[in-house]
Amino acid sequence: MASKLLQRYSDGERMNHWVIALLFIAAGLSGLAFFHPSLFFLSNLFGGGVWTRILHPFIGVAMVLAFLGMFVRLWRENLLNEADREWVKHSGDMLRGNKAAMPPVGKYNAGQKGVFWLMAVSLLALLVTGIMFWQPWFADSFPILARRFAVVIHAASAVALILGVIMHVYAAIWVKGTVRAMTRGTVTEAWARQNHALWHKEMTRGK
Repeated sequence: MASKLLQRYSDGERMNHWVIALLFIAAGLSGLAFFHPSLFFLSNLFGGGVWTRILHPFIGVAMVLAFLGMFVRLWRENLLNEADREWVKHSGDMLRGNKAAMPPVGKYNAGQKGVFWLMAVSLLALLVTGIMFWQPWFADSFPILARRFAVVIHAASAVALILGVIMHVYAAIWVKGTVRAMTRGTVTEAWARQNHALWHKEMTRGK
């Protein structure tokens, strides 16, 4: 008998997610073009060096605004609680593939929440530091030393964001059935029961 399906994300939520993903790729590639001379060839994807330098900050701001829409909806669901602390204690079991030993969690586990907050902090840092050396609009308002410091923080925040996204994508592929949530909006009851038991209980209460 086929497992019943539960609605995990609406059409709007999935569209928001994929817009952020596309903007992340564009911002990442355009930013890497200036990260090291060997990567400057990536600027050809955006019409050359001048256009890449012009477009990169606007793409970054668009990504932050798109993520802000997600943040407003999800920040409460990503606050850590006692169930998350218990989950962290058993994270070794998760890495060993022993899901049976994992305590029940709600819609998101501690790992997912950690990636969410890493992305939120990284994007905030990227926005603030990016504004500080954004020529020709804002850079002249800041001392040269502050701008140099901002460039370093900007690069470090970009690395943190990229690592966070890699973890996010890897986990989605690793846990079979997860990708379906962002492509179709639904997950099976079996998936929900195994990976997010408290959320499954909440969604099926009274049924």
